Amino acid sequence: MNKFKFKYFVSIVVLGLILSSCFNLDEEVFSEVTEASFIPTEKDMAALLASAYSPLTYIMNWQGYFDLQEEPADCIITPTRPNGWDDGGTYRRMHQHEWNSQQWQPTNTYQTAYTGINNANRVLDQVKSGSLPVGDLGDATIAELRAIRALWYSILLDTHGNVPLVTNFSDEIPEQATRQQIYDFVITELTEAMPNLSDKNDINTYGRMNKWAAYMVLARVYLNAEVYTGTAQYTKALECANKIIDSGLFELSADYSDNFLMDVDYTNKEFIFAVPYDKIYAGCAQHAKWYPPIARFHFGSTFQTWGGSCANPQFINAYQPGDKRLEKTWLMGPQYDYKDPTKLVWTCLNYLPSLTCFKGTENHTSIDYGYRVAKWEFDNTATFNWGHDFPYFRYAETLLIKAECLLRLGQDEDVAANLVTQIRNRVFDDKEKAKVTPADLKADTKIKYGTLDWDNNLDDLGDQTPVKFGGLYDEWGWEFACEAQRRIHMIRFGTFSTKNWFNHVAIRDGHTSIFPIPYNALQANSNLRQNPGY
Repeated sequence: MNKFKFKYFVSIVVLGLILSSCFNLDEEVFSEVTEASFIPTEKDMAALLASAYSPLTYIMNWQGYFDLQEEPADCIITPTRPNGWDDGGTYRRMHQHEWNSQQWQPTNTYQTAYTGINNANRVLDQVKSGSLPVGDLGDATIAELRAIRALWYSILLDTHGNVPLVTNFSDEIPEQATRQQIYDFVITELTEAMPNLSDKNDINTYGRMNKWAAYMVLARVYLNAEVYTGTAQYTKALECANKIIDSGLFELSADYSDNFLMDVDYTNKEFIFAVPYDKIYAGCAQHAKWYPPIARFHFGSTFQTWGGSCANPQFINAYQPGDKRLEKTWLMGPQYDYKDPTKLVWTCLNYLPSLTCFKGTENHTSIDYGYRVAKWEFDNTATFNWGHDFPYFRYAETLLIKAECLLRLGQDEDVAANLVTQIRNRVFDDKEKAKVTPADLKADTKIKYGTLDWDNNLDDLGDQTPVKFGGLYDEWGWEFACEAQRRIHMIRFGTFSTKNWFNHVAIRDGHTSIFPIPYNALQANSNLRQNPGY
């Protein structure tokens, strides 16, 4: 993608963090903003703020927040393969909701979020104390730092709930806040920061917390408020969504796949907030998890992937005929050699042996089993890491938030259906099939829940209670498959702790809807108490 300023500085910060573990960098410090006697101009702000953003490139990568949202849900499975992927049972535990306080993915997410929070706090303290003068940009700088810090806390609000609320850069051992207190903090911070955030959507605000990104954080938090606090806030979520829609700054990309191209950048008007990657300095390695080692013979790449992850057949079987999101999200069927189109490399089958796929490498799953994630354009020019920017917030989410709020509030249901139809129009050639009605959105989900036997037939059906607004639930799944969202929607629609799928049997007490406080955090801070159920 275009190499513009903010992405460059974020990349340099990430590179600096990596190099600092190997070399002495006494004279040049990239991982923090040092105090200096200068008055920065607007063009200097990217470097000033980059350290608060740079951990996003790590947390949205492999083994972080992405895994927390997808591995415990019903969309993807990571079975053992001929080349490994048992990894001490980590993916089995994620699938079966048997994680503990030492599970790496929740721990990594927790630690990385606090890295972002601490970096934001450090720069905030420097700006507020005057040791880092920012001149006329003070209010805007403080607002943006508060907003990105609130985004970090919105992640912890969702994943761990009851966490320390740290608002300054000090050595003081923090107290543990309740989930309600973290929720209130996120709302207050964004509301107070909003007037001083930029209302522009251009090259200078891409990948940064402007007014519209802040409204999206609020919209998502309000949408899930009943999960977080016990009190629904759909009216407030609707208000935030309408602010973004009424701005006229955003629109759906003409082609669904345009959001996942190698060169996607600020010119994509569907992106409200992106996590910028650079394959040289701050690359993403998610693709290594998706494709098998022999994929290089199909794509003509010089690097080798390791891939284990694939689609849950139940999720695949729920797609409607004619929905091009199926073929635009998943690699399916025979895959041939890039040099010889008659030579079969491997075949992606919509089949996965649920009874043995987590039983260790001696019972590994064939590389042919399971459709592979293929949503992002394959970069066969890379040496390994990719530079595709990750769409943290897309305008399609804004429209679905509005549609869901209208349905749950019992207001303008035809408007809700039209919003969903608008999203579907770009992925159906037959526009009649793209149309949905309020009744369609209120119908039960098309996903056939229950554990699967060896032949992928339903076995233990478990709870078969219809999913309220199941049609809309399905739309969330199809539109945002493998975009680090599925767990959120399953919890909100009541399926995460009630339904069986693949090799997962529901843990009905609901305690796995948040993750445990990491063991090392408990050891380091006697003020912390473990979340219930762990």
